[in-house]
Amino acid sequence: MTELAVTTWAARAAGLDIDGRPFIDGARRELGRPGRPTTSPIDGRALATLGACGAADVDTAVAAARRAFPAWSGVSAEARKHVLLRLADLMAEHADELALLETLDSGKPIAQTTTVDVPGAIATLRWYAEAIDKIAGELPSVPPGATAQVTREPLGVVAAIVPWNFPLEIAMWKLAPALASGNAVVLKPAEQTSLSVLRVADLAVRAGLPDGVLNVVTGSGREVGAALAGHMDVDALAFTGSTAVSRTLLEASGRSNLKRLSLEAGGKSSNIIFADTADLAQAADKAAFGAFYNQGQVCSANSRILVQREVHDEFLALLREAATAYEPADPLAGLDGNGALISSGHADDVAAWIERGRADGTVLFGGGRRTIAGSDAYLEPTLIGGLAPDHALHREEVFGPVAVLQPFDTEEEAVAMANDTEYGLAASVWTADLARAHRVAAALVAGTVSVNTVDALGNSTPFGGFKQSGFGRDLSLHAFDNYTAPKTTWFQFG
Repeated sequence: MTELAVTTWAARAAGLDIDGRPFIDGARRELGRPGRPTTSPIDGRALATLGACGAADVDTAVAAARRAFPAWSGVSAEARKHVLLRLADLMAEHADELALLETLDSGKPIAQTTTVDVPGAIATLRWYAEAIDKIAGELPSVPPGATAQVTREPLGVVAAIVPWNFPLEIAMWKLAPALASGNAVVLKPAEQTSLSVLRVADLAVRAGLPDGVLNVVTGSGREVGAALAGHMDVDALAFTGSTAVSRTLLEASGRSNLKRLSLEAGGKSSNIIFADTADLAQAADKAAFGAFYNQGQVCSANSRILVQREVHDEFLALLREAATAYEPADPLAGLDGNGALISSGHADDVAAWIERGRADGTVLFGGGRRTIAGSDAYLEPTLIGGLAPDHALHREEVFGPVAVLQPFDTEEEAVAMANDTEYGLAASVWTADLARAHRVAAALVAGTVSVNTVDALGNSTPFGGFKQSGFGRDLSLHAFDNYTAPKTTWFQFG
């Protein structure tokens, strides 16, 4: 990126006038009470005053969604498709603005939000808009004298609670299939990263989305998230976040109206490198991406790297070199590398994990903290080895640019090590042996197994986990199962 372009991003950031008010029933809303000032982890600059919604505001948003649902679900799939494609076009027209909001709010590099996050969200919206008028019902076999039809019906009011690590992309993983299938949505973004999806809600009105079909309620999980989870008029709740919060949502569903849940929870994914890997340098490059991309703040990060002993030292040297591509830099500079973690406080927590690894094992590279533009929310990509197999760093989600390296000898040992976790979100396998690839992939307990790559996903393939990584699937046609239910209509003629 040229020096002029860098200056332009900085100037655009300085000139932004950001609205942090919630979006309810087709418009931004004044709450009549103080909001929460939000700051950027990049440099601590003030961004906006975020509306602090409470239970009454959630009630208002849910009521608006309930009123809007019959009309939105009653229009043709073709009509919904037209509105959502128009929204995708508007997002594309405002892509630089959305990317800048995402970078300022989350600390992500502008080089990633402009090329990955915002284009990815737009692509997901277009994919579901195009899919919805191609889903057919069923005419099952029934006895003579009768006809039955099975239709896929929207559930009604859907609540979605999304995290701060991919604010717009994961929001669209929920919004796109929920809206396309005819539901009305109340979305709660993370407090740290609410600004980009609020702007999308503004654009949705221009696209022709009826008032009340999309509502964005901002505020804390303890108030807004809890109010949505326990609401008697919310029909389904989609969540991406921690396993601990997922448990509270399950409890709230049971205490309220048994609302349907889809939960994408925690992960501690493994990346298995066999000695017969055809291109060890490529495996190292991908391992660095799988562990350190997005500052390591990825639920499916391949943060447990298991390497067959005979190539351990060679792979370590290659991984050390590959990790230099993820050194932290100013997120507005348009450079490759990592940005800021979500906050200095979160960086403190991750740094404490590094020190724990240093005390109990060996920091093989990285381990340092950086201050950029006055903010200390930057950490070096870090690899730790020499830890006992049951060490907490092998088991608990750190959510930072920290990976652990562990050698193994046999295929059976590698599979056992990889499955020795309470999670089951993702895993990767590197081998030139096709039979081994099939054997190991089949044996791994993970929602996605990537062979000779890492953390593979796309709009056409389902994403979600087993065990304590949750249930339900984002992406692909399977995501419609989160927001619809089959309805049988039986016609008896004799």
